[in-house]
Amino acid sequence: MLSVAEGVFLFVATSEAVLGVLGNTFIALVNCMDCARNKKLSKIGFILTGLAISRIGVIWIIILQGYVQLFVPHMVTSGNLTEIITFLWVIINHLSVWFATNLNILYFLKIANFSHSLFLWLKRRISSVFIFLLGCLLISWLLSFSQMMKIIKDSKMHQENTSWIHQRKNYFLINQSLSNLGILFFSMVALITCFLLIIFLWRHNRRMQSHVSGFRDLNTEVHMKVMTVLISFMILFIIHAVGIAIEVVCFTLPRNQLLFITGLTATCLYPCCHSIILILGNNQLKQASLKVLQHLKCCETERNLRDT
Repeated sequence: MLSVAEGVFLFVATSEAVLGVLGNTFIALVNCMDCARNKKLSKIGFILTGLAISRIGVIWIIILQGYVQLFVPHMVTSGNLTEIITFLWVIINHLSVWFATNLNILYFLKIANFSHSLFLWLKRRISSVFIFLLGCLLISWLLSFSQMMKIIKDSKMHQENTSWIHQRKNYFLINQSLSNLGILFFSMVALITCFLLIIFLWRHNRRMQSHVSGFRDLNTEVHMKVMTVLISFMILFIIHAVGIAIEVVCFTLPRNQLLFITGLTATCLYPCCHSIILILGNNQLKQASLKVLQHLKCCETERNLRDT
Protein backbone atom coordinates (compact mmCIF):
# COMPACT_ATOMS: atom_id res chain seq x y z
CA MET A 1 0.00 0.00 0.00
CA LEU A 2 1.42 3.38 -1.00
CA SER A 3 1.64 6.28 1.42
CA VAL A 4 0.13 9.68 0.61
CA ALA A 5 3.49 11.12 -0.52
CA GLU A 6 4.24 8.06 -2.65
CA GLY A 7 0.76 8.22 -4.22
CA VAL A 8 1.19 11.92 -5.06
CA PHE A 9 4.61 11.38 -6.68
CA LEU A 10 3.31 8.37 -8.63
CA PHE A 11 0.35 10.43 -9.87
CA VAL A 12 2.73 13.20 -10.98
CA ALA A 13 4.98 10.69 -12.79
CA THR A 14 1.98 9.10 -14.52
CA SER A 15 0.63 12.53 -15.54
CA GLU A 16 4.06 13.44 -16.96
CA ALA A 17 4.04 10.19 -18.94
CA VAL A 18 0.57 10.86 -20.39
CA LEU A 19 1.51 14.43 -21.39
CA GLY A 20 4.81 13.19 -22.84
CA VAL A 21 3.08 10.56 -24.98
CA LEU A 22 0.53 13.12 -26.24
CA GLY A 23 3.19 15.78 -26.98
CA ASN A 24 5.54 13.41 -28.79
CA THR A 25 2.66 11.83 -30.74
CA PHE A 26 1.67 15.33 -31.88
CA ILE A 27 5.24 16.07 -33.04
CA ALA A 28 5.43 12.79 -34.96
CA LEU A 29 2.01 13.30 -36.61
CA VAL A 30 2.75 16.89 -37.70
CA ASN A 31 6.06 15.90 -39.30
CA CYS A 32 4.54 12.83 -40.98
CA MET A 33 1.70 14.94 -42.40
CA ASP A 34 4.22 17.52 -43.63
CA CYS A 35 6.22 14.71 -45.27
CA ALA A 36 3.07 13.36 -46.99
CA ARG A 37 2.13 16.87 -48.20
CA ASN A 38 5.60 17.80 -49.54
CA LYS A 39 6.54 14.28 -50.71
CA LYS A 40 9.86 14.54 -48.86
CA LEU A 41 11.21 14.54 -45.31
CA SER A 42 13.82 17.09 -44.29
CA LYS A 43 16.71 16.28 -41.95
CA ILE A 44 15.13 18.21 -39.09
CA GLY A 45 11.77 16.53 -39.78
CA PHE A 46 13.35 13.07 -39.77
CA ILE A 47 15.23 13.76 -36.52
CA LEU A 48 12.18 15.24 -34.77
CA THR A 49 9.97 12.33 -35.90
CA GLY A 50 12.52 9.73 -34.80
CA LEU A 51 13.08 11.53 -31.51
CA ALA A 52 9.34 11.73 -30.80
CA ILE A 53 8.68 8.06 -31.60
CA SER A 54 11.65 6.82 -29.57
CA ARG A 55 10.64 9.00 -26.63
CA ILE A 56 7.15 7.50 -26.66
CA GLY A 57 8.80 4.08 -26.31
CA VAL A 58 11.09 5.35 -23.54
CA ILE A 59 8.12 6.76 -21.59
CA TRP A 60 6.15 3.49 -21.84
CA ILE A 61 9.16 1.46 -20.68
CA ILE A 62 9.90 3.80 -17.75
CA ILE A 63 6.30 3.66 -16.52
CA LEU A 64 5.90 -0.08 -17.09
CA GLN A 65 9.14 -0.88 -15.28
CA GLY A 66 8.20 1.51 -12.48
CA TYR A 67 4.80 -0.11 -11.91
CA VAL A 68 6.34 -3.61 -12.05
CA GLN A 69 8.95 -2.61 -9.47
CA LEU A 70 6.31 -1.11 -7.17
CA PHE A 71 3.46 -3.60 -7.37
CA VAL A 72 4.97 -6.91 -8.55
CA PRO A 73 8.63 -6.67 -7.42
CA HIS A 74 9.21 -10.44 -7.62
CA MET A 75 9.11 -10.11 -11.44
CA VAL A 76 12.23 -7.90 -11.37
CA THR A 77 14.56 -10.85 -10.71
CA SER A 78 12.54 -13.49 -12.55
CA GLY A 79 10.33 -13.91 -15.59
CA ASN A 80 10.63 -13.09 -19.27
CA LEU A 81 8.94 -9.68 -18.87
CA THR A 82 12.03 -8.18 -17.24
CA GLU A 83 14.26 -9.49 -20.04
CA ILE A 84 11.99 -8.01 -22.70
CA ILE A 85 11.84 -4.65 -20.90
CA THR A 86 15.63 -4.63 -20.47
CA PHE A 87 16.43 -5.26 -24.13
CA LEU A 88 13.78 -2.80 -25.33
CA TRP A 89 15.22 -0.20 -22.95
CA VAL A 90 18.72 -0.68 -24.37
CA ILE A 91 17.49 -0.28 -27.96
CA ILE A 92 15.00 2.55 -27.53
CA ASN A 93 16.85 4.63 -24.92
CA HIS A 94 20.06 4.59 -26.98
CA LEU A 95 18.01 5.56 -30.04
CA SER A 96 16.32 8.43 -28.19
CA VAL A 97 19.61 9.88 -26.95
CA TRP A 98 21.12 9.39 -30.42
CA PHE A 99 18.32 11.40 -32.06
CA ALA A 100 18.63 14.13 -29.38
CA THR A 101 22.38 14.31 -30.04
CA ASN A 102 21.81 14.61 -33.79
CA LEU A 103 19.27 17.38 -33.20
CA ASN A 104 21.73 19.36 -31.06
CA ILE A 105 24.55 18.87 -33.58
CA LEU A 106 22.30 19.98 -36.44
CA TYR A 107 21.32 23.16 -34.56
CA PHE A 108 24.96 23.75 -33.63
CA LEU A 109 26.35 23.39 -37.17
CA LYS A 110 23.50 25.34 -38.80
CA ILE A 111 23.33 28.27 -36.37
CA ALA A 112 26.83 28.69 -34.91
CA ASN A 113 29.63 30.35 -36.86
CA PHE A 114 33.06 29.72 -35.33
CA SER A 115 36.27 30.36 -37.27
CA HIS A 116 38.00 27.22 -35.99
CA SER A 117 39.14 24.92 -38.82
CA LEU A 118 37.62 21.82 -37.16
CA PHE A 119 34.21 23.48 -36.93
CA LEU A 120 34.36 24.60 -40.58
CA TRP A 121 35.34 21.06 -41.61
CA LEU A 122 32.39 19.57 -39.69
CA LYS A 123 30.01 22.20 -41.08
CA ARG A 124 30.84 21.08 -44.63
CA ARG A 125 30.38 17.40 -43.74
CA ILE A 126 27.13 17.22 -41.75
CA SER A 127 26.05 13.98 -43.43
CA SER A 128 29.40 12.36 -42.57
CA VAL A 129 28.94 13.37 -38.94
CA PHE A 130 25.54 11.65 -38.83
CA ILE A 131 26.99 8.49 -40.44
CA PHE A 132 29.79 8.46 -37.84
CA LEU A 133 27.24 8.78 -35.03
CA LEU A 134 25.20 5.95 -36.57
CA GLY A 135 28.29 3.74 -36.40
CA CYS A 136 28.77 4.74 -32.77
CA LEU A 137 25.14 3.81 -32.09
CA LEU A 138 25.61 0.30 -33.52
CA ILE A 139 28.79 -0.23 -31.48
CA SER A 140 27.12 1.01 -28.29
CA TRP A 141 24.20 -1.40 -28.89
CA LEU A 142 26.59 -4.35 -29.20
CA LEU A 143 28.49 -3.41 -26.04
CA SER A 144 25.30 -2.78 -24.08
CA PHE A 145 23.71 -6.07 -25.15
CA SER A 146 26.71 -8.06 -23.92
CA GLN A 147 26.65 -6.32 -20.53
CA MET A 148 22.88 -6.63 -20.13
CA MET A 149 23.03 -10.35 -20.94
CA LYS A 150 25.60 -10.73 -18.17
CA ILE A 151 23.34 -8.91 -15.71
CA ILE A 152 20.31 -11.04 -16.70
CA LYS A 153 22.39 -14.23 -16.42
CA ASP A 154 23.49 -13.25 -12.92
CA SER A 155 19.91 -12.47 -11.89
CA LYS A 156 18.74 -15.90 -13.10
CA MET A 157 21.54 -17.63 -11.18
CA HIS A 158 20.44 -15.87 -7.98
CA GLN A 159 16.68 -16.13 -8.36
CA GLU A 160 16.40 -17.96 -5.04
CA ASN A 161 18.39 -15.24 -3.28
CA THR A 162 16.67 -11.90 -4.00
CA SER A 163 19.24 -10.01 -1.89
CA TRP A 164 22.18 -10.84 -4.18
CA ILE A 165 22.10 -7.34 -5.68
CA HIS A 166 22.51 -5.79 -2.22
CA GLN A 167 25.40 -8.16 -1.44
CA ARG A 168 27.26 -7.41 -4.68
CA LYS A 169 26.10 -3.85 -5.29
CA ASN A 170 29.49 -2.58 -6.53
CA TYR A 171 29.60 -5.33 -9.17
CA PHE A 172 25.99 -4.57 -10.15
CA LEU A 173 26.61 -0.81 -10.43
CA ILE A 174 29.78 -1.33 -12.48
CA ASN A 175 27.93 -3.57 -14.96
CA GLN A 176 25.09 -1.04 -15.20
CA SER A 177 27.62 1.74 -15.87
CA LEU A 178 29.38 -0.28 -18.58
CA SER A 179 26.06 -1.03 -20.27
CA ASN A 180 25.40 2.71 -20.54
CA LEU A 181 28.76 3.85 -21.94
CA GLY A 182 27.12 4.60 -25.29
CA ILE A 183 24.47 6.72 -23.55
CA LEU A 184 27.24 8.56 -21.70
CA PHE A 185 29.12 9.27 -24.95
CA PHE A 186 26.06 10.62 -26.78
CA SER A 187 25.01 12.61 -23.71
CA MET A 188 28.41 14.29 -23.44
CA VAL A 189 28.38 15.18 -27.17
CA ALA A 190 24.85 16.59 -26.86
CA LEU A 191 25.67 18.66 -23.77
CA ILE A 192 28.97 19.95 -25.21
CA THR A 193 27.31 21.09 -28.46
CA CYS A 194 24.52 22.72 -26.43
CA PHE A 195 27.07 24.55 -24.31
CA LEU A 196 29.09 25.74 -27.33
CA LEU A 197 25.95 26.95 -29.12
CA ILE A 198 24.82 28.84 -26.02
CA ILE A 199 28.24 30.52 -25.85
CA PHE A 200 28.02 31.52 -29.53
CA LEU A 201 24.49 32.95 -29.19
CA TRP A 202 25.40 34.80 -25.98
CA ARG A 203 28.47 36.37 -27.64
CA HIS A 204 26.47 37.24 -30.75
CA ASN A 205 23.76 39.00 -28.73
CA ARG A 206 26.34 40.96 -26.72
CA ARG A 207 28.14 41.97 -29.93
CA MET A 208 24.91 43.21 -31.52
CA GLN A 209 23.93 45.16 -28.40
CA SER A 210 27.33 46.85 -28.17
CA HIS A 211 27.61 47.74 -31.87
CA VAL A 212 24.00 48.76 -32.54
CA SER A 213 22.82 50.85 -29.63
CA GLY A 214 19.04 51.16 -29.29
CA PHE A 215 18.37 48.77 -32.15
CA ARG A 216 17.16 45.23 -31.63
CA ASP A 217 18.63 42.76 -34.09
CA LEU A 218 15.94 40.87 -36.01
CA ASN A 219 17.61 37.58 -35.09
CA THR A 220 18.07 38.40 -31.40
CA GLU A 221 14.61 37.23 -30.40
CA VAL A 222 15.06 34.01 -32.35
CA HIS A 223 18.45 33.44 -30.74
CA MET A 224 16.98 33.99 -27.28
CA LYS A 225 14.32 31.36 -27.98
CA VAL A 226 16.99 28.91 -29.14
CA MET A 227 19.04 29.62 -26.00
CA THR A 228 15.98 28.96 -23.85
CA VAL A 229 15.37 25.63 -25.60
CA LEU A 230 19.03 24.62 -25.21
CA ILE A 231 19.30 25.59 -21.55
CA SER A 232 16.03 23.83 -20.73
CA PHE A 233 17.29 20.74 -22.59
CA MET A 234 20.48 20.69 -20.51
CA ILE A 235 18.62 21.10 -17.22
CA LEU A 236 15.93 18.53 -18.04
CA PHE A 237 18.45 16.03 -19.38
CA ILE A 238 20.57 16.28 -16.24
CA ILE A 239 17.45 15.77 -14.08
CA HIS A 240 16.56 12.77 -16.29
CA ALA A 241 20.03 11.26 -15.79
CA VAL A 242 19.83 11.81 -12.02
CA GLY A 243 16.41 10.12 -11.98
CA ILE A 244 17.75 7.05 -13.80
CA ALA A 245 20.71 6.92 -11.41
CA ILE A 246 18.33 7.01 -8.43
CA GLU A 247 16.27 4.15 -9.86
CA VAL A 248 19.40 2.02 -10.46
CA VAL A 249 20.79 2.75 -6.99
CA CYS A 250 17.44 1.77 -5.45
CA PHE A 251 18.10 -1.81 -6.59
CA THR A 252 21.15 -1.93 -4.29
CA LEU A 253 19.44 -0.37 -1.25
CA PRO A 254 16.83 -1.69 1.18
CA ARG A 255 13.32 -1.24 -0.23
CA ASN A 256 12.55 2.49 -0.34
CA GLN A 257 9.47 3.17 -2.46
CA LEU A 258 9.45 6.95 -1.93
CA LEU A 259 13.02 7.31 -3.21
CA PHE A 260 12.26 5.06 -6.19
CA ILE A 261 9.09 6.99 -7.12
CA THR A 262 11.02 10.27 -6.77
CA GLY A 263 13.54 8.93 -9.30
CA LEU A 264 10.67 7.80 -11.53
CA THR A 265 9.14 11.30 -11.44
CA ALA A 266 12.50 12.92 -12.31
CA THR A 267 13.06 10.43 -15.14
CA CYS A 268 9.69 11.14 -16.78
CA LEU A 269 10.16 14.94 -16.60
CA TYR A 270 12.59 15.21 -19.53
CA PRO A 271 10.71 13.35 -22.32
CA CYS A 272 7.50 15.15 -21.29
CA CYS A 273 8.59 18.76 -20.83
CA HIS A 274 11.18 18.84 -23.60
CA SER A 275 8.59 17.76 -26.17
CA ILE A 276 6.40 20.70 -25.09
CA ILE A 277 9.39 23.06 -25.36
CA LEU A 278 10.14 21.76 -28.85
CA ILE A 279 6.53 22.43 -29.89
CA LEU A 280 6.66 26.00 -28.55
CA GLY A 281 10.11 26.65 -30.05
CA ASN A 282 9.30 25.36 -33.55
CA ASN A 283 7.09 27.65 -35.66
CA GLN A 284 5.55 24.82 -37.68
CA LEU A 285 4.71 22.78 -34.58
CA LYS A 286 3.51 25.86 -32.70
CA GLN A 287 1.13 26.91 -35.49
CA ALA A 288 -0.20 23.36 -35.78
CA SER A 289 -0.83 23.23 -32.01
CA LEU A 290 -2.67 26.57 -32.14
CA LYS A 291 -4.88 25.25 -34.95
CA VAL A 292 -5.69 22.16 -32.89
CA LEU A 293 -6.54 24.30 -29.85
CA GLN A 294 -8.76 26.58 -31.96
CA HIS A 295 -10.53 23.55 -33.42
CA LEU A 296 -11.12 22.10 -29.95
CA LYS A 297 -12.39 25.49 -28.74
CA CYS A 298 -14.84 25.69 -31.66
CA CYS A 299 -16.05 22.16 -30.98
CA GLU A 300 -16.59 23.01 -27.32
CA THR A 301 -18.48 26.19 -28.24
CA GLU A 302 -20.76 24.29 -30.66
CA ARG A 303 -21.43 21.65 -28.00
CA ASN A 304 -22.37 24.31 -25.44
CA LEU A 305 -24.74 25.96 -27.96
CA ARG A 306 -26.45 22.64 -28.65
CA ASP A 307 -26.84 21.98 -24.93
CA THR A 308 -28.49 25.36 -24.39
